[in-house]
Order: sequence, then C-alpha cells, then structure tokens
Amino acid sequence: MSQSAIRPATISQVISDSIAAEVGFEVGDRLVSINGEFPRDLIDYQYLCADELLEIEVLDKRGKTHQIEIEKDYDEDLGLEFTSALFDGLMQCNNRCPFCFIDQQPPGKRESLYLKDDDYRLSFLYGSYLTLTNLSEKEWQRIEQMRLSPLYVSVHATESDIRTRLLKNSRAGKILEHLQWFEQRRLQIHAQVVVCPGINDREHLDRTLRDLASFHTGEIPAVASVAVVPVGLTRFRPQADELMPVTPKKAQEVIKQVQALQKEFRKSLKTTFAWLADEWFLIAGVELPSESEYEDYPQLGNGVGSIRRFIKEFQELAADRLPETIETSQTLTWVVGNAVEKAFQPLVSTLNAVEGLDVKLAAFASQYWGQEISVTGLLTGEDLMRGLKGRELGDRVLLPAVMLKHEETKFLDDMTVAELEQHLGTPISIVSGIGELLDICCINAAKR
Repeated sequence: MSQSAIRPATISQVISDSIAAEVGFEVGDRLVSINGEFPRDLIDYQYLCADELLEIEVLDKRGKTHQIEIEKDYDEDLGLEFTSALFDGLMQCNNRCPFCFIDQQPPGKRESLYLKDDDYRLSFLYGSYLTLTNLSEKEWQRIEQMRLSPLYVSVHATESDIRTRLLKNSRAGKILEHLQWFEQRRLQIHAQVVVCPGINDREHLDRTLRDLASFHTGEIPAVASVAVVPVGLTRFRPQADELMPVTPKKAQEVIKQVQALQKEFRKSLKTTFAWLADEWFLIAGVELPSESEYEDYPQLGNGVGSIRRFIKEFQELAADRLPETIETSQTLTWVVGNAVEKAFQPLVSTLNAVEGLDVKLAAFASQYWGQEISVTGLLTGEDLMRGLKGRELGDRVLLPAVMLKHEETKFLDDMTVAELEQHLGTPISIVSGIGELLDICCINAAKR
C-alpha cells in the first residue's frame, strides 16, 4: 500500500479525561502520522501508540498542521476514536458467491449496503468473516509479523472443486494450504460453513468438518471452532441460481448429521468443536440445545447459542431488577423476528408478572425479503409498518437495535425510524440490550 493511498484518520470522539482530551484533540481533527509512520488502519495506530514517546502530526479542522509530542506510560491509551477502522480503504471481496446477502438485495438503496468487504483487518478487529482469496504476499506477511490471530474465515467446503464452485473463484480451492499456513505459524482461525443444500451438504459437509477437525490439535489449534450455518435466501436473488432453501426436513437432517459428529469430536478433541447455528433448530421446529452445551460460546457472533445466552442473561437481570409493581401502568409492544417467538414467550410472561406492566410480543416474518422464518435483524421498516399498522400498540413500541445497521436510524430498506414512528402514530424506543429493555419496563417502578 503506497503512502499516497493512506488517508489521514478522522477523529470521531475524544474520550473525556484522556491524554487526547488533555492535549486538546477535537472531533474532526485528522491524524496523519505517529513517529514518522503513516498508520493504514486501527491496528497500526494501536501498535504505534504503544510507545512511551510519541511525535504525532495532526491536521486540525481548518487544515492547519500541528506537531504534538506526548510522553506517556507504555501501552497507555490516548483516548481517540475514529470514523473508520481502515484509513486506507476497504479490501473488497473478489468472489461471486451466489448466496452472498449483498447480492440478494434490491437495487437503488444506499451505497453502504452494497459494499462487499473481505478484509482481514476487520476480521481481526471485529470478528467479521473473510475468505482469504484476495490476500497479497505482503498481507500474508503482515498477518504473520503482527500475529493477527484469531481471524474468522468462511470455509464452506474443504474440497477444492466444491469451494471453487461456491465462491466462483479459482483461488478458493487453496483453503487446505491456507489452513496449513496458519498451523505452521501457530496462528488461529474460527471457521464458518454456510450449508447450501445439494452443493456442500451430506458427504461434503462431513468431509469439511472432519478436515477442519484435523487442524484442531496442539496447544494452539489452527482451527479453534466451526459454525455450521444454513444458507439464507431472499426473493431478490437471481432466479437462475443453483441454490435451494433450507426446508424443515433438511434442517432436521443436518442437525442429526452434525450432532453425530459432535459426539465424536467431544471424545477425540474434548470439545464440541463444530456448532450448529440456532436457526437450524428454529427452522426444524425442534428444541434448542440447553445453555450448558455451548461451552464458552466460541461462535456467538454466528448465532450459535445467542438465544440461550439472551434468555439466561434476561433471567439473571430480571430477577435482580424487575419490581413487583409499577406505579403508572403501561402497555408496550416488543417487536422480534418470528424465529424467536416461541423461545421468547417465557420472557414476556416474566415481564407481565409485574403488576401494571403489559408487554405484547409482535413477531413477524419478513415479507420484504420473502422469508417464512426471519431473525430479528432482518426485519425492515416495510415489514414493521405492514405488521404493526392497525394494531393496538399501547404506549410505546420497542425495537431491538439489531434491526438498524452501524448505529444509523435506517432499516435495511432505507426507511427511517422517524418515518415508521410517524406512520404508526406511536412513540418508538430503540433497545440496545436487556438492560435497556428492563429499564423501559421499569419506568415508574414503585419503591420496594
């Protein structure tokens, strides 16, 4: 990456009482260099800032250059946040996976919805998945030199021809070589396998999971865990593609197949190793595994055990924070995807045990995407407007923040929360977690 391609990093926040606040950094200032080095991303920034003596070049909001010297403790944080973790731009995906969600969206929406990232830096920093097909030798060297581990890798299949067919990329067939590279350098990955019926299921899925398990050896296993995820399809995908939806029968088949392998892995590897995403059980219409079966939740970001963990955390917080009664009665409508409707009914009953509180669960599938079963994060403004309009919504509608991307106030279909609120004529609260949910429910709680 040339120096000219690296843009100054724009500061989005200065943490109060931090070194940066004391020095006088302001939101909108742009960081150019640290000790003569031009950081290309947040990884470089954190590495360069570890030193005790820093010479920082900054452009203020008026474009004036400042040279700042800072003396601090080793590894002490400056207290700066940036508008992007990448200062030199996003590494784009060079695959053409038919199941890519980006390609299954309608045209004409905001540009950010069509960005296909395949960036190892976002994988290291935030746990996003990449395919390893677009890395230059220089990037491989950087991963090794900076010990960027673990990374999160979309494997899908270990057989060269099957993975090449899925990713539509001739470089995709080198996945076993790439896994050997991680193993030789004592670096780790977490893997995911998106199961596409008729392509990488059955004997191919068995082969993939066994191949990946062969890398789970030694003190630092190259493959730490695997998530098995059902392919998600929308009505906007090209109709001529080769994909088939996951039916309840197929979900039951995959659950049985993977659970048999899990039993083997627990004996040979002393860990479940390969985990089924919650969606399999929801599609199959069978009970989720117990909370104790998820070990330390190694694939939580892939929806493995997220429902059980949510329920456990809800029960723990509710037992501590829910009052017996609230002084001013209120009725709330809590919106979720219909995939979790059955699992969340006991939580609603717990809330409604509070005298004066009436919480109604509104669970929807996404007609926008053309799905019969939908997770909460895929519900759009159009889905909510269609599903909620004409209902008795009570005093307030509660929407999980997962419906909104990147802290924006827009849904995936570009409708804003304000527009939906106006259509419904009812106040809307965006709920970021269980704590916020309980806080809203406990407003005007009677003193114990």
